[in-house]
Amino acid sequence: MNNTNNDIRSNELKENNIKKLSILRSFKPLLKRLHSHADCHNRKLHYDQYISLILLYFFNPTLTGLRSIQRASTLKSVQSKLGIKRTSLGSMSEASHVFDPQLLTPIISELIQDANPLKFDNRFNKLKMTLVAVDGTLLKALPKMLWALWLDNDHRAAKMHLEFDLLKGIPLKAQVTEANASETTQLESTLSPGKLYCLDAGYREYRLLDKIIRKKSSFVVRLQDNASYKIIEEHQLSDADRKTGVDFDRTVWLGSKQKRNTISKPIRIIQIHYYDERVLCGYKRKSRVSSKKTFRTRSPEHTLLIATDLMDLPAELISIIYRYRWEIEIFFRWFKCILGCRHLLAISRNGLTIQVYCALIVSLLIRLWTGRKPTKHTFEMICLYFQGWATLEELIEHIEGLKPDNQKQQ
Repeated sequence: MNNTNNDIRSNELKENNIKKLSILRSFKPLLKRLHSHADCHNRKLHYDQYISLILLYFFNPTLTGLRSIQRASTLKSVQSKLGIKRTSLGSMSEASHVFDPQLLTPIISELIQDANPLKFDNRFNKLKMTLVAVDGTLLKALPKMLWALWLDNDHRAAKMHLEFDLLKGIPLKAQVTEANASETTQLESTLSPGKLYCLDAGYREYRLLDKIIRKKSSFVVRLQDNASYKIIEEHQLSDADRKTGVDFDRTVWLGSKQKRNTISKPIRIIQIHYYDERVLCGYKRKSRVSSKKTFRTRSPEHTLLIATDLMDLPAELISIIYRYRWEIEIFFRWFKCILGCRHLLAISRNGLTIQVYCALIVSLLIRLWTGRKPTKHTFEMICLYFQGWATLEELIEHIEGLKPDNQKQQ
């Protein structure tokens, strides 16, 4: 997708705007395996070169679209550092249709293996499962993107379904579909054993929860406050539970009489009460539908009904796990607002998937370089380094100042 207004800024693109590309050298060997994909006798832009140009786009705010990436390919410094030749706009557009995005998943997996867990509550070290959040986010599309079904012919969108490792602070996998695709169906197709799925209320289908259990995984999911259940046992609350706002902790059969057999074993439900302290600073909440869907309210007080199949963890720790689910929402903001993925580089599902995977790679690279979750400040420093305004020493000094000694990545 090309935006003429956005490309005006790049008309005066000069070679000294794009410098210090050697930071990508450590990553280039992983891309080499892509070089021969979809090869033919007259192909000048290979898959590894195309990915290098997309990564260059993410690390340089000067580049605002596909046309500005093509202009950058004419610079000798870019050609030398990335090992490419001058490419055309047509070749860039064709590449988004020809190359297979799934060939990037092994590269993403290798980067994931190199990431160490961040510093959290020590009790999480005893979890024998990978703590992941799963959610989806919309990427608004053009009316001509016929596959991106959403509201109507004039309002189209794609949806990114993301699995996010909460303890490492990194994305694990993503799928791109039309906006109308079911999030629960997508999760069902990717379920795997040994994971603790932290889910919002959109994933509360009892059939899905039972499939998670049968896959030898677990879940922490929000229910509607008026969810139906039959109490089996009421658990006594500790002082720590009460301090975190836990109202009750129960073992129940979940669902009405008609649906009670959908989940194959008893479930634990925990109700959490909290107060939005932002109102003390003058923040006014928008009117919202009550959790029981019976009336609208502006009340700063909330209750969350959380269901889990984990019977041995303290209720207070379950509430903390659900609060960590917000990390995936922060990543969506990073993905759209900082990396700029609200601007699409391709109109095909294939090309958009490549762009999404490249954004995940950028996030993983920053995570590995810094030992921390990517932030706007660190991203700005890396971009300034590429543009020649920051020296390598200044970038290293910034990174070293961010991470604790015991959290340094190799």
